[in-house]
Amino acid sequence: MRKRGQIMTNIKIVTDSSAGLTEDEIKRYDITIVPLSVMIDGTIYVERETITNEQFPELMKNAKSLPKTSQPPIGKFVDVFDRLGEDGSEVLCLTMMESISGTVHAAEQAAAITKTKVTVVDSKETDRCLAFQVIEAAKMIEANAQMDAILEKLEDIREHSEIYLAVVNLNNLVAGGRISKMAGALSNLLNIKVMLEVTDGEIKIRLKGRGLKPIHKYLDDVYEKMQSGVRKVKAIGISHVQADEEVAKMKATLEKLFPDIKIVVRETVPIIATHTGMGAFCLLYYTE
Repeated sequence: MRKRGQIMTNIKIVTDSSAGLTEDEIKRYDITIVPLSVMIDGTIYVERETITNEQFPELMKNAKSLPKTSQPPIGKFVDVFDRLGEDGSEVLCLTMMESISGTVHAAEQAAAITKTKVTVVDSKETDRCLAFQVIEAAKMIEANAQMDAILEKLEDIREHSEIYLAVVNLNNLVAGGRISKMAGALSNLLNIKVMLEVTDGEIKIRLKGRGLKPIHKYLDDVYEKMQSGVRKVKAIGISHVQADEEVAKMKATLEKLFPDIKIVVRETVPIIATHTGMGAFCLLYYTE
């Protein structure tokens, strides 16, 4: 119950379409999504509007060339900020990490144009880890928290969030210019898989190994860390690009270790799938 005379917090949340939110969460917390777009063989698709996460992998698989992703236009953010601020509300805009998209800069430029008071935050995460921050911010707004307290909490979540991503097919990394064609050809010939980790908004290579066995061993160590950590695991997500078999194994293991946590499993968004390629799978979680 709010006390009589207590100042009401009037903050609305905006995020981009990379956020790993469920439809129920978007409706429950009244989240506004600004979509990114992807171009496949000359046709532009808008995430959540003209293409779904589930549709994208097949289109990517059959594309003549690597899809090209685009951040939302500044004008889209301006329109959203203007609309949400019409009733005097201020806006908290959480975006995916700068290292994979310029979305945060588009939002910042829009914030400088709109008459609405907007706070833009680089989440330094993406996918379900971005969703963790969005959901916590929404809960705090419901509890009438002020912006400073929300931003402090989001920083704490970022510091205790983990993303571990297994890339099992290096073709997209080669096509996207992230590794050389020679290195890619040799890696594929040798059945090399890569484990990546997001650290402070940057993607770091943690493991290169032949086949999936080293990946599984690495994840076993992560599971052990999750169990033995002094900070309790609060939420877990699994995202992937048509990696159903690996996802089933991960989910079964995590459900045994953390029976009280509902694990959100989802096909990842086109911008991430474009970088990671087919068969990629990812563990995302945060601790208290």
